Order: sequence, then C-alpha cells, then structure tokens
Amino acid sequence: MMKKAPVPVPVRHVIWFGWKLVFLLFFSLFFFALLRLHFSPDLSSSSSSSSSSNSFSRARARSRISRVNFDGPSKIAFLFLARLHLPLDFLWGSFFENANVANFSIYIHSAPGFVFDESTSRSYFFYDRQLTNSIQVVWGESSMIEAERLLLATALEDPANQRFVLLSDSCVPLYNFSYIYRYLMASSRSFVDSFRDLKDDRYHPKMSPVIPKDKWRKGSQWISLIRSHAELIVDDEVVLPVFKKFCKRRSPLDASKGKLNIKLQKQHNCIPDEHYVSTLFAMSELEGELERRSLTYTLWNQSAGKMDTKAWHPVTFKYADASPKRLKEIKDINHVYYESESRTEWCRTNSTSVPCFLFARKFSRGAAMRLLSEGVVGPFEVSSLLGNSS
Repeated sequence: MMKKAPVPVPVRHVIWFGWKLVFLLFFSLFFFALLRLHFSPDLSSSSSSSSSSNSFSRARARSRISRVNFDGPSKIAFLFLARLHLPLDFLWGSFFENANVANFSIYIHSAPGFVFDESTSRSYFFYDRQLTNSIQVVWGESSMIEAERLLLATALEDPANQRFVLLSDSCVPLYNFSYIYRYLMASSRSFVDSFRDLKDDRYHPKMSPVIPKDKWRKGSQWISLIRSHAELIVDDEVVLPVFKKFCKRRSPLDASKGKLNIKLQKQHNCIPDEHYVSTLFAMSELEGELERRSLTYTLWNQSAGKMDTKAWHPVTFKYADASPKRLKEIKDINHVYYESESRTEWCRTNSTSVPCFLFARKFSRGAAMRLLSEGVVGPFEVSSLLGNSS
C-alpha cells in the first residue's frame, strides 16, 4: 500500500504565521517596557540626576568609614545650602572670628564648579569649603533633598562633628558663637520642625504602603541634628525613592494662561524638602528623640490671593526691619503653637526654658550690616567692609 504524499503548506500560511510571531514578540516587548516604566523608582531623571546619585553614593560610603566613637572637642558642622555665593559671608565671618576653630567646621553646597576663594568671598573661613560633588539644585524638587544629604554625608567624614546645622544663604545668627555652641551641646536631641497638617493634600496615595498616611509630616527644612540622626538621613534608601517618584512640585500658576490654570490646579502638588526629614523620622519611630521645632525663625507672607505668586513665601528682612526692638521680639519667643495639632511646643533644654530661635531668615545685606553694627554676633567694625565690596 503506497503512502500518501504530505499536503504542502501554502506559502501564504507560512508568511501569515511568521507575521503573527513578529506581532506577538513586539507586543510582549512593549508590555515588558510598560512594566519597567511603572515600577522604576524614577525614570524621568536626567543624566545629571544619575551623576548626583553616584556622587551621593561615594560620599555616603566615605561617611560610614568614620563612624567611630569620638573622644575630643565636639564640633558644630555649619552646612550652608547656597544658590551660588554667600551674600552674608561678612556677617558669618565676624561670627566665626569670635569662635574657637576647634569647635566648628564649615561645608557649602553651591552650584557645581563654583569655588570659594578671595575673589568670591569676603571671609577666609569659607575658602575652599565648597563640596566637590555638588549637584544642580532646583527649588521644589528632590534635588534639594539630595544636596542636603550630600552636605550631611561629607560632614560625617569628620568624627569630631557632633551637631549638624542646615542653613540657607540668607540665614543669620541671632547670638554669638559661644551661646549657640552651649545651646546645641546642652541638648541630646535634634531640632526638627514636624507636625501633621490635616488640610494638607500633598500626600500621594501611591506612596502607600511604603509611607503610610498616618506617618506623613510637614515642617521646615532648616534642621539641627545630632550625629546618629544625621546618619539616619544619609543611610535612607527607602523613603527618598518614593519621594522622588510621587512628591513633585506642580507647575506654577500663571495669570496670563487664563483657564489653563484650572487644569494646572488639578495636578498633584508636593514640595519634597517640606516633608522629607520629618516624615522619615516619623516612619523611624524617632519623634520622641526630637525637639519638634526649628531653630530658624521665618516670617511668612500670608497673602490670600490665589494668583499671588508671593503667597506663603518668607518675608525678607530689610535694614529697617532689623532694629534692636524687632530682634528682641524674636529672641523673646519661648513657644511655638501648631494650630493643626492644637499643640504648643515649649522651648526648653533639660527642663530649662530657652529662646526658641538661634537663627533667622531671610535677611538682606542691609539688615545683616545692621546686625553687625548692633554687635549681635560679636565686635566688628562695619567700615572695614568698604575696602572690599565685591
């Protein structure tokens, strides 16, 4: 019995089957790419962001090496977060002139490549104090947090640094160095402004379960830390990635865009530096180790206009605002009231009542000069500035 010859498969069927395989492969790759996009911590970061991440990793690795028990004079690490230069360097120069150099250190995060030397600063205390791994910082973005962490990581390399104070380029001291040093060293706690704002809509539901809503906090970014708390921030690899993905600033409103602003207002809005540190400490169950207040005084512009771009921005102190009477009013503040929690934070150190604020912002150059003339930070001859007004 003869076998039947196999029926040949039509060429068009082969071609059609081949195309089906191609389409199946294409859609599989497309679906896989969507999954990667959804679960990536932050694929919107630029190459500069990647570079900053590498810089931070190196700084953090170096800081871990120096975490040893320290026996010697303790230092305060003054961490300046500057846009470029330090416009009030002459005031801070006088402040540090009246201090023991063994009791402080200085670190500056400025624009990448900017160098502090005799051509860019009035005070030699700031020469070459800039970070070599600084990043480009944009207000209202997570780069602000990364810059703060870089400052902390670099300062942690020196085991003598036992207190860490974050300052802006418009901050001024309200007392001389000796008083501030004793104030900070007398307390075993960090000073971190932290409160729950029930009216706050910045929490993104997708932050859960990593960041539970009941751990979401708000507060000033101007903090003062003990060493173990500085290390906690530097070591964080859980909270920051969530912030970078879900806590982003909304595009600013623009009166010229008319109805388009209605669409902009519907976008989720979050300012990372106003939530990160306080939320991290709440998640770490460390709020009991904090004085939940900032040591830096800020006067807020509370304009109610929705289209007013100056609403809820810090007021700048001019020369006339830095009078002895106004400074005394700030120094006499002995408590902070948090309306959203109906909580009064009394300012104490070891059960002793103390002034709430050691620093203030935002001060103009004129206001800073008036502080010098009033002898707030120590003896200084204001006329000496006239010879170097760069």
